[in-house]
Amino acid sequence: MPKAAAITHVPFEDLGSLERELTRAGYEIELVDASTGDLGTVAKSNPDLLVLLGGPIGVYEGETYPFLNAEIELVRARLHAKRPTVGICLGAQLIAAAAGAPVYPGRTGKEIGWGPIYAGRDTALFPEFAALLDPEVRVLHWHGDTFDLPAGCHHLAATTAYANQAFAIGNHALGLQFHVEATAPGLERWYVGHACELGAAGIDVRRLRQEGKTFAPALNSAAQHFWRGWFARW
Repeated sequence: MPKAAAITHVPFEDLGSLERELTRAGYEIELVDASTGDLGTVAKSNPDLLVLLGGPIGVYEGETYPFLNAEIELVRARLHAKRPTVGICLGAQLIAAAAGAPVYPGRTGKEIGWGPIYAGRDTALFPEFAALLDPEVRVLHWHGDTFDLPAGCHHLAATTAYANQAFAIGNHALGLQFHVEATAPGLERWYVGHACELGAAGIDVRRLRQEGKTFAPALNSAAQHFWRGWFARW
């Protein structure tokens, strides 16, 4: 049975709908808390798939959160070995940093809420993205930081606010700035966990909840097609 290690940064930003697809694909899933877990053990176990999930800290805060440095080294080793690695939000930023690209606070402010993504210059090479690019589909954006594209990567998605929303390095590494794994029930934990951030940004949780109930079902269906296409690359 193939093994997937999923590194979390806050408990409520979990695998969401991706857990179902990993289980369907036959993966045994291990959850590892980045701040308290043993990332060295993850490196030694060399899982068949590494998933790096989101969180409210910055990749550049390694002095404050030293485990970030260990994460970047773990990802850098996997990139060198061309081992399957997926990063979502903070996870995508960690992959970008491990590949040598700058990660920094976004210059146009936070991008929080449901909205479309648009094709990047190389999206035609990855037809599984068609499901997420459907005009009826909205993905969840929830980030303040952004990144430059790693050298030699494929640029796969953009929004009007931030050009770099998804990239791939070969067929083995994928970075998604947006949340394709989000579910309406699971987001109830986000609204509590990120209450201070939402309040500071002036975002109405009631409106965000209603948008989630409206858009999450179509996203979950599109995500199913997307993940199955991406997994087929391995």
